[in-house]
Amino acid sequence: MENKPSITHVILTGGVGSRLWPLSRKSQPKQYLDLFEGKSLFEMTVERNRTIADKIMVVGNIDNCHLSRKVMEKSSTPYIDIIESTPRNTAAAIAFAAFASDPDDILIVTPSDHIIDAMEQYEEAIIEAVEKASKGHIVTFGIVPTKPETGYGYIERKGDDVISFREKPNKVSATDFIANGNFLWNSGMFCFKVGVFLDELKSFTPDVYEKSKIVWENNINGNLDLDLSLEIPSISIDYAVMERSKKIKVVSSRFTWSDLGSFESVYDYLVSTGHPVDKDGNMVIGTNKYTAFVGLKNTIFVYTDTANLILQKERSQDVKNVYSELERKNSDLLK
Repeated sequence: MENKPSITHVILTGGVGSRLWPLSRKSQPKQYLDLFEGKSLFEMTVERNRTIADKIMVVGNIDNCHLSRKVMEKSSTPYIDIIESTPRNTAAAIAFAAFASDPDDILIVTPSDHIIDAMEQYEEAIIEAVEKASKGHIVTFGIVPTKPETGYGYIERKGDDVISFREKPNKVSATDFIANGNFLWNSGMFCFKVGVFLDELKSFTPDVYEKSKIVWENNINGNLDLDLSLEIPSISIDYAVMERSKKIKVVSSRFTWSDLGSFESVYDYLVSTGHPVDKDGNMVIGTNKYTAFVGLKNTIFVYTDTANLILQKERSQDVKNVYSELERKNSDLLK
C-alpha cells in the first residue's frame, strides 16, 4: 500500500477587511472578531479542517500574528507560523507555504475569514480535491451560486475543466452567468501537491518564484525579511498561476459559503442565526442599546467605541470609499 500523502492546511490571514470598517480595523481585522456565535472566523477555519489535515500552517503578517497565536494557544493546536513583514499578495504567501513543505505534501489553502456551513458537502469537496491533487492537478473550489452576486469572482467551467476565470461582474453579467448555468463562485480556496504548484509558479512567474524562495531561505523562525520581501512582485495567485496553467481542475461544491466581505453578507449571515431586525429590515450591530429607525428600510447601524457607520444594506460595497478617505487622512480610526 502506498503511503498516504501528508496534508497541510494553509490558512492565509493577510486581509484587513476594509469593507467591514469600523468593526474591522488594522489591529483587529475581520477574521479575529468574535462576531459569530462567540467565535472568530479564524478560529472556525482552524476547527473546520482539523480532522482533514495532518499539519496547520498560518501565513500572516507582523501586525496580526499575535492574534493568530492567541487562537491557536487557546485550543493548544501546534502550527507552523510564517510571518510576512509586508503584504505581497497571494502568489507570494502561497509560495512561502510551499517552500516550507516537502514536494510531495498536499496543501489545502484557505482564507481565514470565510463562513462555511453544510460540513458534509464541504468534506466531500475536500476529499475530491485531495484525490485530484494527488494525480498532479491544481484544484480550485467553485461554489454553485445561489444568486447573481457581484461581490465575487466567477469560474467558467465545463465539467471539472476550467474555461476561464472572471473578475467581479456587474449585475447584468452576474445575471447572465447564473442563467448560463456553468459558472461557479470563485471561493479562493485551492488544493495541490507542493512540487506541482512550484513547477507551475516557476514556469509562469519565475520572478515571484525566485524572489519568494530567497525570502524563505533567509527566514528566521518563520519571520520574513522586509527588504528582501519588497523585491517580490505583488500579484495574486489567480494571475500568477490559475489563469495560465493547464493543470487546473475545479471541484464544484454545494456547501454554504460566504466571504463575509461586506455588511450585506454579514447581515444575511446574522439574520440566518437569529440576530434581530425590525419590521423594516433594519439591523443594529455592535451594541444592545435601544436603537429606533424611523422612515428607514434595510439600514444597518454599526456601533463601535470610536466610530459609527450607518448604511443602506445594498450600498455595502461603498464602505471601502469611507475607508480609503480615512486612509488618505492617515486617520487613527483605521488602527
